[in-house]
Amino acid sequence: MSTNRPRVLVLICSNRPGALGPAIGQWLIDACTARAAQLGVELVPVTLGALDLPFLDEEEHPSSGVYQHEHTRRWSAIADAADGFIAVTPEYNYGMPATLKNALDYLSAEWAWKPIGFVSYGHTSAGTRSVQHTKQVVTTLRMVPLGATVAIRIGESVRDGRLQPDPARDAAGVALLDELVRLAYALRPMRERTRAGTQPGPLPGTYARRLTPDDAPQVTVLQRCCWVDEAVLNDRLDIPALHESLTDVQDWLADWHTTGIWRDGRLLGMVRTRTDGTDLHLGRLAVAPDVRGQGLGRWLLRAAEAAAAAAEQDLHRILLFTGAKSLRNIDLYRSEGYQPMPLPCPEGTVSLGKEISGRQR
Repeated sequence: MSTNRPRVLVLICSNRPGALGPAIGQWLIDACTARAAQLGVELVPVTLGALDLPFLDEEEHPSSGVYQHEHTRRWSAIADAADGFIAVTPEYNYGMPATLKNALDYLSAEWAWKPIGFVSYGHTSAGTRSVQHTKQVVTTLRMVPLGATVAIRIGESVRDGRLQPDPARDAAGVALLDELVRLAYALRPMRERTRAGTQPGPLPGTYARRLTPDDAPQVTVLQRCCWVDEAVLNDRLDIPALHESLTDVQDWLADWHTTGIWRDGRLLGMVRTRTDGTDLHLGRLAVAPDVRGQGLGRWLLRAAEAAAAAAEQDLHRILLFTGAKSLRNIDLYRSEGYQPMPLPCPEGTVSLGKEISGRQR
């Protein structure tokens, strides 16, 4: 799954020679390319027939995530990296084509909490019965089907095997993409909570994971709102966290190990660490103002300490700086065993340190 820029797979479902699916899929991409660029969305066409998936041949249930065959692992990686799907599907005998059903049945967790939209085509019903059939299946896989659809009646839209221009249909395709992207963003916290590398957070509905440069926008907002208080308390504005640009934040996120607590797509708190010889430097411990006093800062501090104690490096102590007048911060650190350290530190700040448990010299 992508971290920031949404990736939408356009699934060309028909595998029949001479089918209209590829032309309709190309129409959709052409109609939506400009809008996708505005939204920062990556549109990726995937022809299901080209995946060479035999009828489901995995011994283990898809929910196990244990895949024996390379074709399954390849399909898993493609679907897992997507944030949403648009199925370009015909209607075969009141239902979806077997290629689509088979592709869905191969996987499980890769589908969860992702939106799916439909561009259907056919004769009497314009493929809408295929869409209704597919919705029954995808909801079982915890996918979220859109309300917006595009239904193409072949007899009215195709001449000499070609899809005829139709501005109204183009607008409907763009509207479908808009709704899909909005829903993909809304569902992102649901997807992220189930990913590898996350752990339960200290409050109901929260989870923690390592932050990356893609998280720089949220980190920038969090630290600016948090360090305003520090600036007021310490009567100084030369605090780096208040002045760093988005690029500055991206750069240090690449260098520091930073843990963030999230809830419903919002970054509630963070802390960063970096080793220097036998010292672990800890900083940027921040908690959003409206959730302070609920133990998030202490939880982040202890999580950083636990990671340091479990690290293979020969680390002996943790060092940090805070504002000399930030008494609430100092009280927290002292209650967790940190003591003043006679180390050089920026003017207006104090240095505190703590021996790493089990590694005292």
